[in-house]
Amino acid sequence: MNSISVNLTTIRQRIASTCARVGKDPSRVQLVAVSKTKPAALVMDALEAGQIIFGENRIQEARDKVPTVNDARAQWHLIGPLQRNKVKYAVKLFHMIHSVDSIALAEALNKRYTQADPLSVLIQVNIGGETQKHGVAPDQAQSLIRAMADMKNLAVKGLMTVPPYHPDQEQIRPYFRDLAQLAEDLKRLELPSVSMDELSMGMSHDFETAVEEGATLVRVGSAIFGNRG
Repeated sequence: MNSISVNLTTIRQRIASTCARVGKDPSRVQLVAVSKTKPAALVMDALEAGQIIFGENRIQEARDKVPTVNDARAQWHLIGPLQRNKVKYAVKLFHMIHSVDSIALAEALNKRYTQADPLSVLIQVNIGGETQKHGVAPDQAQSLIRAMADMKNLAVKGLMTVPPYHPDQEQIRPYFRDLAQLAEDLKRLELPSVSMDELSMGMSHDFETAVEEGATLVRVGSAIFGNRG
C-alpha cells in the first residue's frame, strides 16, 4: 500500500469519526483531493486507491493534467479563482466550479456551457472579509444567487469559503458556522435551480471542524499528497 493510499484511508477514517461524533451521515461528506501542483501520476495513484474527486486551482495546469490522467472515473472540481477569459476551457474540464463570485462570471459560464444537464456551481463567499481573497461578501450573496436563478445552464448547489487561517480551530469554527447559516437562509428563498445542499469548506488543517459545522465537501491536499515544493 503506497503512502497516498494510506493517507486517503486515514483522512476517510477521520471524516467518519467526526461524522459519528456529531451524528452525521458520512456519505454526505465528499473528499476533494487537492491535486494542484501534483503530477498526473499521483492522481492516478489516488484513483487506484478509490479517490474520485480532484480539485485544481489553475486552468492551464488542469488543461495539461486532465487529458494525461484520461480516466472516466475522475471528477474534476475547480477550486481556485476563474477569470472570464478562461471560462471556455473551464466548462469543458470541470464537473463542478466552486468559485463563482460575480454576475459577470456566472453569465459567462451560462453562455459557454452547452451540455444537456446544467453545470454544477458553488458561490464563493469571502466569509472573513479579507481583501486579499476572492469571493462575494455575505450580504451580497443573495442578490448574486437571485440573478443566477434564471440561468438555465447553471445549477447553484451551495456555497464555498476559505476562512481566515488560524492554528486554533475554535477560532475558525465561527466562520464555518456563519457559512452554514447563510446557506440555510438562502435555501429558504426556494429559488429555481438553487439547492444549497453543498458546503465546500475545510482543508487539511481544519476539515474536521468544518465537517462538524456542516461541510459536505472538504478540500484536502497536503495531508494526502504531501507538502508542496
